[in-house]
Amino acid sequence: MNRGTEVLLLNRERSSWMGCWNGIGGKLESGETPRDSMIREIFEETGIADYELHFKGLITWNNGDSGYGGMYVYVADVPAAYELATPLKTDEGILDWKKIDWILHPDNLGIASNVVRTLDTLLKDGRAYDHHCTYVEGQLVSYEKKEIALELETDAGLRERFFQQYALRRAEKGSIEKLSL
Repeated sequence: MNRGTEVLLLNRERSSWMGCWNGIGGKLESGETPRDSMIREIFEETGIADYELHFKGLITWNNGDSGYGGMYVYVADVPAAYELATPLKTDEGILDWKKIDWILHPDNLGIASNVVRTLDTLLKDGRAYDHHCTYVEGQLVSYEKKEIALELETDAGLRERFFQQYALRRAEKGSIEKLSL
């Protein structure tokens, strides 16, 4: 959630990123579209129902032998005057509005590393990207972004073809688990 110069973040009480400030979100439920999932998750975690939702692409990752994973990424804009009293304790952790310059400060070690790498692009660039992160022993060691079609959000066939690249990489490593984004 973006509110002017602030972003609503969640300090997570569970893995992944336990104890770190991260975006709001969760898992796709069976039969749910990425957008429907995000709308549900935003409401479940914040109670906010009035915002403008923008598809921004994907954050994908590989983590050594544990394979590949990913998530759809959205920015939800609320008016600068929108009020949500924080900090707010929830089942997922603590919600709080954080200034963008605080989030991106180089000395801030309490932010999920993918947020630090992607936030500026997510907030300022109207295009969609695959933000690919490579982790070794939990540490982000490389980051690449590649522009993708905005239609990836709504075109299941296009998504399937796109995800084949990760399925091929995984197969090359001998893993047969299904990638679900």
